[in-house]
Amino acid sequence: MPAPVRTSQSLWCIAPGRYEIRADVLSEPEADTLTVRALASCVSRGSERLVLHGNVPTSELQNMRAPFQQGEFPFPVQYGYQSVGLVESGPPALIGRTVFSLFPHQDVYQIPASAAVMVLDDIPAERAALAANMETALNAMWDAGAGPGDRVAIVGGGVVGLMLTALAAGLPGADVTLVDVRPERARFATAFGAKFALPAEIDSEADIVFHTSASAEGLQTALGAGGFEAKVVELSWYGKAATAVALGGSFHSRRLRLIGSQVGAVSPERRPRWPHARRLAKALSLLSDARFDPLITHRIPFSQAPKLLPQLINDEPDALAILLTYG
Repeated sequence: MPAPVRTSQSLWCIAPGRYEIRADVLSEPEADTLTVRALASCVSRGSERLVLHGNVPTSELQNMRAPFQQGEFPFPVQYGYQSVGLVESGPPALIGRTVFSLFPHQDVYQIPASAAVMVLDDIPAERAALAANMETALNAMWDAGAGPGDRVAIVGGGVVGLMLTALAAGLPGADVTLVDVRPERARFATAFGAKFALPAEIDSEADIVFHTSASAEGLQTALGAGGFEAKVVELSWYGKAATAVALGGSFHSRRLRLIGSQVGAVSPERRPRWPHARRLAKALSLLSDARFDPLITHRIPFSQAPKLLPQLINDEPDALAILLTYG
């Protein structure tokens, strides 16, 4: 008797500002393949907003591809890279385990067993869905070379900025300040053991500055926060947008070092010892901290994503982590 046909539903960007859910048939899995039923997937708001509006630059069409992406930029494309689910079939030792993978938004999917990262028992599935954001923050910390006692400023209190705040505040003796235009983000800084400042309140004495706001104003604030020979680590990705930044004034006399940090490559000093899989597993383990739960501000049933997600991505300034829920 033939095996029953397995189907799946996936979220696709089909035109600027428009999603749709598409159905497909899953192939018969190979011996080393896992069939995973999604529990939650996290929207990486900055990247996915650019994808939704077709703003991936021609030069970055390959670099921007997600590991399990289907379709091609600009449209139609299935994009995303933060999914947590239960293993329904595969090697017996993995059946019933909760795993994270760099898979797009889809209710049931198949991945090689090597692409699954086991979720620790003390990490809820929804929090585990933030793992790729944590991986970005961890890689930026390595790029910065931040250490105990450093004076650190984080400009931009989005998900990655708040994770950087938590990691930096965990350094012994570090003096860490989160900078954001929204005063309500101060509660996150306090929870992570950091200070908070509005852009006009920040001084220019930081040893290391991280910028995550994806705005020219934020980058200008970040450059102004760095002290003599400080490192300014730019994590924002602007897509096709031009970014006007003033590099006159004291930029040269302070000998600032502007560093681009992007998660696609492991930071150079760690690269010989840290393959991507080890870095992702470490990022996931760093989520064994319930203080990250409030970063999840919105939950959308997967079936409602085409209707509700565009507005949240575009027009909800207080949105942090947006989860799609399944079941």
